Amino acid sequence: MAASSAELGTAVSAPALGVVRPRRRVDPRRRRETATAYLLILPALLLLLCFIIGPLFGGIALSFFNYDLLTPAKFIGLGNYRFLIHDSEALNALRVTLTFTVASVALHVVVGLALALAANRRMPRALSYGVRTAVFFPVLISWAVVSLIAEFTLDPNFGFITYYLDKIGISGLNLFADRHTALAAIVGVDLWHTVGFTFIVLLAGLQVIPQHLYEAARIDGANPWRMLRSITLPLLSPSLFFVIVISFIGAFQLFEPVNIITKGGPGNTTESIVQYIYEKGFVQFHIGYAATLGVLVMVTLLLATLIQFGFARRWVHNDLGD
Repeated sequence: MAASSAELGTAVSAPALGVVRPRRRVDPRRRRETATAYLLILPALLLLLCFIIGPLFGGIALSFFNYDLLTPAKFIGLGNYRFLIHDSEALNALRVTLTFTVASVALHVVVGLALALAANRRMPRALSYGVRTAVFFPVLISWAVVSLIAEFTLDPNFGFITYYLDKIGISGLNLFADRHTALAAIVGVDLWHTVGFTFIVLLAGLQVIPQHLYEAARIDGANPWRMLRSITLPLLSPSLFFVIVISFIGAFQLFEPVNIITKGGPGNTTESIVQYIYEKGFVQFHIGYAATLGVLVMVTLLLATLIQFGFARRWVHNDLGD
């Protein structure tokens, strides 16, 4: 049946006038679920705002002021940043921090990987759990306790480590008081305290590598070194990248052992940038300048992390070879 002219006119003119579509009905159950989800994440958002975002922007704003907690803050623009460029003590603290960070990250990767490879070998379950507990246990101890343990055990007068070193002919050793060995001693204390975290992460990464790859490599005649270089390290690269980034961030914020053991000495050879911030902000009450140093730390960590992510594309592999 042919359509009438009125019907055709209506069909043609309706799109031109626009079709009024019915409003989409919102499911009340879905609305309640969405409201509940926002309500559950609200405490985390408030904590993020109060303890991360707020202090971050507050510190950046404070870096443009001269403030000593006792008198009203005075706006000085970029004055703190101009002073920072010529502050030799800040530059020395930054150099010490970078030296410590590079040494700490390198040792964490090497020692943590060696321990993980050793613990990943077949051994009795009780022995395996004992090794993991012994390596990871120092991580659970606070930095204050670790620093006091290191200070007493390496004391040149009554430390038991120096006592046995004296028995084998090494006497008069005071690692924390010698400007040539103080920073290396801090690196060693940090390694003992925190390498357990690196060890656990790398051990978990080793245990997800498919074993059939090693079996195929053995059949092809590959030796352990070749399997480590061609199988283990490439497939462990995501875990290695993670521990490098985390270790770098943690090492760059070195403070507790320096503040407790050496106080930045001898001769500022162990003064980290965070220790210097503490002295400027809470000892000398140069709050504005301390905030400027905090901005320097933030920018340095941000740039270092971005560089690491940029280089990660060249050596991090996410394929487990399944």
